[in-house]
Amino acid sequence: MDLFKIFSISGSGMAAQRSRMSVVAGNLANTETTRSPDGGPYRRRDVIFQAVPAEGEFSERLADLSDRPNDVQGVEVVGIKQSIRPPRKIFDPAHPDANPEGYVSLPDINPIEEMVDMLSAARSYEANLSAYNTTKSLIRKILDIGRNP
Repeated sequence: MDLFKIFSISGSGMAAQRSRMSVVAGNLANTETTRSPDGGPYRRRDVIFQAVPAEGEFSERLADLSDRPNDVQGVEVVGIKQSIRPPRKIFDPAHPDANPEGYVSLPDINPIEEMVDMLSAARSYEANLSAYNTTKSLIRKILDIGRNP
């Protein structure tokens, strides 16, 4: 494998995980948001990743890897989807967004689930950074070997 391609793959992984952390932070910041520009409570968002390139069936791609190991380019964010889970309702007739029955619709966001997603994204980012730094160190050592015959 081309050592410099590892920089590209690790970089794409770090960028994708950074996007994921940003979306999770937005979810955590809006756990109590009852009004959104779309109307109604905030809806939880999730990042959708895709391998680059992602062509053919998985089994075909797996078989092709032995013939073309340099074909994998990394990962990219292809979209952000909104949750379809219904909002949770709490009884608070004094709230300005309460319906006529006194219930307020709040986002169905579980802070614990969001924190697990954040930790997972942070660990994935760290793994990509570690691969990036290891590759950089290997290239530096190769250059040192070339300088000192």
